[in-house]
Amino acid sequence: MAITGEQVKAARQLLKWSQYRLASESRASVGAGGIGLFERGQRQPSMHILLAIQGALEAAGVEFVEGEPGVRLRKAQT
Repeated sequence: MAITGEQVKAARQLLKWSQYRLASESRASVGAGGIGLFERGQRQPSMHILLAIQGALEAAGVEFVEGEPGVRLRKAQT
């Protein structure tokens, strides 16, 4: 599933992360400015960068939802 800029922005908001934090957590060759451009639909990052962004958000507890499309926080395991 290819993530969208809107999903990335929504995921960041759920986590209360800035674009700078996401850039740092993703450890990809993308800066906060590149994330902002992607979120606004002005740039499409490479698949490598998209996977790094998605991986960082998922590691922090975000689930990307197909069909809606959307995001949600993973439910805590009880």
